[in-house]
Amino acid sequence: MPRFVPYLSKEQQEELRSIANAIVAPGKGILAADESTGTMGKRLSSINVENVEENRRQYRQLLFTAGKELSNNISGVILFHETLYQKADDGTPFVKLLQDNNIIPGIKVDKGVVPLAGSDGECTTQGLDGLSERCAQYKKDGCGFVKWRCVLKIQSHTPSLQAMIENANVLARYASICQQNGLVPIVEPEVLPDGEHDLYTAQRITEEVLAFTYKALADHHVFLEGTLLKPNMVTAGQSCAKKFSAHEIAMATVTALQRTVPAAVPGITFLSGGQSEEDATVNLDAINKCPGRKPWALTFSYGRALQASVLAAWKGSKDNVKSGQEELLKRAKANGEAALGQYAGGVQSAAGGASLFVANHAY
Repeated sequence: MPRFVPYLSKEQQEELRSIANAIVAPGKGILAADESTGTMGKRLSSINVENVEENRRQYRQLLFTAGKELSNNISGVILFHETLYQKADDGTPFVKLLQDNNIIPGIKVDKGVVPLAGSDGECTTQGLDGLSERCAQYKKDGCGFVKWRCVLKIQSHTPSLQAMIENANVLARYASICQQNGLVPIVEPEVLPDGEHDLYTAQRITEEVLAFTYKALADHHVFLEGTLLKPNMVTAGQSCAKKFSAHEIAMATVTALQRTVPAAVPGITFLSGGQSEEDATVNLDAINKCPGRKPWALTFSYGRALQASVLAAWKGSKDNVKSGQEELLKRAKANGEAALGQYAGGVQSAAGGASLFVANHAY
């Protein structure tokens, strides 16, 4: 057997470790604001706002100018390519706004899901071509971390072995390339909540997907201490007739993670997966209160579950910017408390209990 030679220097490893640990500092998590132009259009149309660049800029400006208080609970923001190079009204680049508030800018680097040939309606994620060059530029332009999403579906015969292996290898290749360019990769193998499956089916499939993912990361010699995982919480399918409690969801989620995620991983930043804002917070709190060994930080990387109330309050009007920011700070604080297992519940917000589920959700 040839001797393994680490592909990262000690200095590179320490930089990645430092960034990853900063992102999952106690009581902090990630604001996912990386919606594509098309997805942003859907968000804006819900409040009757036209999907043009200026409106997208105005909305992202609302988020990023919420004040230093935002950094109490938000450690990183995932940006879309367009947003990375936009500026506030006063000419300050968004990246500098975030950095000045000790919030680490990150960016989505995948190019979206595409059909996986030879499968039963499954998919993989494209974007590896040119990724190293893009990462080098993003690092130069102020990013500290990146995100790549793969999607798996629970159906009668899926996810297939083919899909789990393919998506795991894509995530591992992405992670390796990003680390070589000094960026912390967020590894996101999302098991979609679509379907009628129960909680225990979701747990079994999540365990399988994560096991394939970490086998691939090991095969590609990815430095785990300089990565973060962004998984789904283990929840029953949206069409499942039986309802499960936050405690049951938490136990299933933590058990799946204990069986598959190495202790070297600094943190797990859950996606909200179409849960309502309040459910996403309550379930994160229950996960952190769950008994048993949890060697990783367990926090959030929410998009819809941090922004639904913001959009509802803003309505596209400059007069409502402060109201929108208050909603953002309120939800960020609630999730920061949940990340510590200290959420008392009862936070009222403009869209707190509304379902945010979107079938076959894409960015």
